[in-house]
Amino acid sequence: MIDTHCHISREDYDDIDLIINEAINSGVEKIIISGCTKDSIVESLEISSKYPNVYITIGYHPSEADLITDSDFDLLEEQIRNNDVVGIGEIGLDYHYGKENAELQKKLFHKQMVLAEKYHLPVVIHSRDATEDTIAILKQYPNVIGDIHCFSGSIETAKIYISMGYKIGIGGVVTFKNSNLYKVVENIGLDSIILETDAPYLTPTPFRGSVNSSKYIPIIANRIAEILGVSVNEVDSITSKNAVCLFDLK
Repeated sequence: MIDTHCHISREDYDDIDLIINEAINSGVEKIIISGCTKDSIVESLEISSKYPNVYITIGYHPSEADLITDSDFDLLEEQIRNNDVVGIGEIGLDYHYGKENAELQKKLFHKQMVLAEKYHLPVVIHSRDATEDTIAILKQYPNVIGDIHCFSGSIETAKIYISMGYKIGIGGVVTFKNSNLYKVVENIGLDSIILETDAPYLTPTPFRGSVNSSKYIPIIANRIAEILGVSVNEVDSITSKNAVCLFDLK
C-alpha cells in the first residue's frame, strides 16, 4: 500500500522513526510527504533523505500566497532541480475563508504549473471551494497530470478531472458516517483512485479525534473494498500501481 499524501513534522509527531515504522508494519510500503510551506519543505527534504521508503512532493500551498516572494519562488525551483522530488504540491486554490487574495493565489498556482511542465513532474492539487477556477487553470496545462488531493466534490467534477488525466485522492473522509464520498468511489472505480491519509489531519473512523498517521491507510483501503465489493488485495494492487505510475516511484 502507498500513502500518496501526508505531512510529517516534528511539530506533529514526537517520534518520526516510530511513525514510519508503524506504517511499514501496517503494510504501507511507501509514503509521500507533502512539503507545502517554506519551513516544511526544508524539514520534509531532510526526512525523505533519511528514509528510503519516503518520497516527497514540494510546492507552496495557496494559503502561502501572501507570503511568497520572487526569491522564495527561485528557491523552490532550485529545490526541485537539486533534489529527488516526485511531484509539485500541494498547490492550487483555497477560497474557504474568502477570495480577497484570489488573484495572488492564481498567480502562484500558474507559476507552479509552469514549473511542473518544465520539469515534467506531476502536481498535487489542493482545491477548496474553488472548483471552477481550479479546472479552468488546469485546462491551460494539458501536458501536466497529477492528483486531486483529498477529493470531496461531486461525481461530475471527479469525472472532469479524470478526463484531464488526473487521479482522485481518497482519504479518511470516505469512512465518515455523514460523507457521500462513497458515491464518487462507486462511480469512478479503482483505476482512477490513489490512497492518502493527509496525516496528521482527517483521521479515519474509528480513530477520529486522534492524530492521523500513514498506518491507517489499510482502514481506507478496507472501506473502498467494501464500497466496491472487491477484495482489499485488489484495492491495494490497483491503487498502488496507479501511484507508482503517476509519481514514477522506484
